[in-house]
Amino acid sequence: MTIYVGFLRGINVGGKNKIKMSDLKKTLEALKLAQVQTYLQSGNVLFQSEESGETLRPRIEKAISDAVGVAPTIILRTAAELTELVRNCPYDAEALSEGESIQISVLTEEAPQTFTDILSKGQSEVDEFQIRGCTIYFLFRQSVLDSKLASNIQKLGDRTTTRNWNTMSKLVVLAEALQPANNPNGKAP
Repeated sequence: MTIYVGFLRGINVGGKNKIKMSDLKKTLEALKLAQVQTYLQSGNVLFQSEESGETLRPRIEKAISDAVGVAPTIILRTAAELTELVRNCPYDAEALSEGESIQISVLTEEAPQTFTDILSKGQSEVDEFQIRGCTIYFLFRQSVLDSKLASNIQKLGDRTTTRNWNTMSKLVVLAEALQPANNPNGKAP
């Protein structure tokens, strides 16, 4: 079975597109996904399945829409892909100064040139980004609330969703805990 991490885009933000994590968990369990866990209210879910991501994604999106009336985009990564994504971050989380942060956007497909064009308009000597395939890494040296680059992330549309470094790192740990060698009983921690 493959361990997946799903990122739901645009839910529970500013009181819109509300989905209770308990409802999300029940919906995915009804799809016969194994060891379903949610993390935070921002739409992060871990589970196991024998299906491919290409098959799972539309099934999950439809099931969520049918169950709760919200139709979020879900972006899937295997546990191995997520581990590599975090490991390959071009910015050093250990070297961050007070007020600096790393954000990571995951995309449904490889970033088109238009994404570089949009983000470049907000880039400055303070904030920067790097696009690597289906991932965009951001380094913010000031509050994201004051960042022109951060405000341009929303212009990328519904093919991407962003999480902070701490969330991504924690999801790696949770995914590793689902690995059979780390979890010999086969039960969720």
